[in-house]
Amino acid sequence: MTSPGSTPVAEVLAAIENSPSGPEYGAFFDLDGTLVQGYTAGTFASDRLRRGEVGPGEFARVLLAAVDGTVLGGNPQSVGEVGFASLRGHSEDELNEIAERLFHQKIASTIRPEARAIVRAHLRKGHTVAVASAATRPQIEPVARDLGISHLLCTELEVEDGILTGRAVEGMLWGDRKAKAVRAFGKEHGIDLPASTAYANGHEDIAFLSSVGHPHALNPHPLLRAAAEQYGWPVVMLREPRTAGLRSVVRTGAALAGLNAGLAAGVAYGVIKQDRKAGINKGIELATRTALSLGGVKLNVVGREHIDAARPAVFIGNHQSSLDPVVVGALLEHDVTGVAKKEAKYDPRMLMMTLFMDPAFIDRGNVNSAKATLDGVVDKLRGGTSVMIFPEGTRLPTPVLGRFKKGAFHIAMQAGVPVVPIVIRNAGELMWRGATFMNEGTVDIAVLPPIPTEDWTADDLEARVAEVRQLYVDTLDDWPGDS
Repeated sequence: MTSPGSTPVAEVLAAIENSPSGPEYGAFFDLDGTLVQGYTAGTFASDRLRRGEVGPGEFARVLLAAVDGTVLGGNPQSVGEVGFASLRGHSEDELNEIAERLFHQKIASTIRPEARAIVRAHLRKGHTVAVASAATRPQIEPVARDLGISHLLCTELEVEDGILTGRAVEGMLWGDRKAKAVRAFGKEHGIDLPASTAYANGHEDIAFLSSVGHPHALNPHPLLRAAAEQYGWPVVMLREPRTAGLRSVVRTGAALAGLNAGLAAGVAYGVIKQDRKAGINKGIELATRTALSLGGVKLNVVGREHIDAARPAVFIGNHQSSLDPVVVGALLEHDVTGVAKKEAKYDPRMLMMTLFMDPAFIDRGNVNSAKATLDGVVDKLRGGTSVMIFPEGTRLPTPVLGRFKKGAFHIAMQAGVPVVPIVIRNAGELMWRGATFMNEGTVDIAVLPPIPTEDWTADDLEARVAEVRQLYVDTLDDWPGDS
C-alpha cells in the first residue's frame, strides 16, 4: 500500500534494479516490524506461557520491565534481559528446536511479502545482504534462511557446554550498538556503506539507518517517521500479511459448500447422461469454479494455452496452500485426477472430492503399496486421464520452493507423457499452510510449455528433475509479464 508522503514499493524495487551490482554494496534489514509483522519475541513468550513455563514471579518481572522501558522512560532493553534470564539452564539445542517449530507454526506467515521482494531484489544484484537486529540468533536464523540471507548481526546468547547461562554475550544489539556493529561489519567485509542501503521501522534504529547512505523507514514508528521526514529518508509502507476475519470465515464456508454442491451436480449430470466420465468432468468444472467464486478468489493466468497443448500429461505444481488443488483443478477442468499422500484421504474438507475424483493416495511408509498405487496412476494416464501432482510432497509455510521428489517424473516417463509445470506465485498469501480460512484475492499462475519425457532415462532423472525445479525458481524470480 502507499500512503500520503510515502514511497511506493515499486519505486524501491526499481531503484534496486538500477543500482550497481556486487558484494561491496550492502543491504541491512531489521527483523521485527520490518521483515516480519509484529515481534518474534512475543511469539516465543506466548509459547512459553501456553506450555506453563512462566511462573508468577517471572511474569511480574517482565511486566515491570515493560512498563519501565516504555511508559516510565527507563531502560527499554530490560525486558530482553529478563527474557534472557528465563532461559538459564535450557540447552541451546532445545531453544533451536523451539525456534524452528515456531517459525513453521507462527512466524513464517508473518513475513511481509513485499519485504521478501525487496530482499530478493538485492540478492539478484549480488549485494551483501544482512539482518541487523536486537533479536537473538534463534529468532532470526529461520527467517533469514528462508529469505536467503546468510549474514546475521544480532544479540548473541551466552552458552557454556551447550547450556544457556541466561545472559547475552555483549548485551543487546540495540540502538548505537547496532549501528557500530554495522560499521564494523562493513569494514570487515569491504562494504561501501555510503553506497549501501538499510531498512528499519523503530525509532531506536535512527543511528543504524544513519550508518548507510540510503536509509529507508519501513512502516515506521511515529518518531522514526518524523526523523525520516527531517532527514529526507524514504518512508515505505509495506502491506501486511493477510489475516482471516468474519468475511473470510463466511467465504470459506461458502466455498466448501460450493465445492461439494458442484460435485453433487456433476454426479446428477452423469446419471442423467448415463455417462460417468461426463459427470466427473462437469463436476470438476462446476465445483472448482463455484468454490473459487464464492471464496472471492480470482485467477491471473499466463501461458493458459499450454494446458491443452499435450494431454494427457502429468501436471505438476508448487505447493503452499490448501487452495492449490482447487486452483489447478479449475485450470485443468476435465479428464484429470490427482495424487496425494495417504493422510489427505481423511481430510473431511475434501471428502466429496475424494469420493468423486478417486485420486491415488500414496502410503510413503509402504514401498510395495506405493509402487502398486503409482502403477495404477500410469494406467490412468495411458487411458487418457491427466494427473496433477505436487512434487514437493507437502505444503510449505512460505513461498520458498522445496525439494522436488521424483515420483511425478517417474510416472510421466513410464506413461510416456509430458510434464507440464504450473507455477503458483502467491496462493499462500490467501491461505497459508495450516490456515483454516481463506482470504479473497487474486492468485498468479504461470503455465509453462509441456516438457517431453520420451528421451529421459533413469540415469539422468535426477538432473532432469533439477532442471524442472530450476524453471520454477527462475519463473518465481522473474515473473512473466512483470515489468
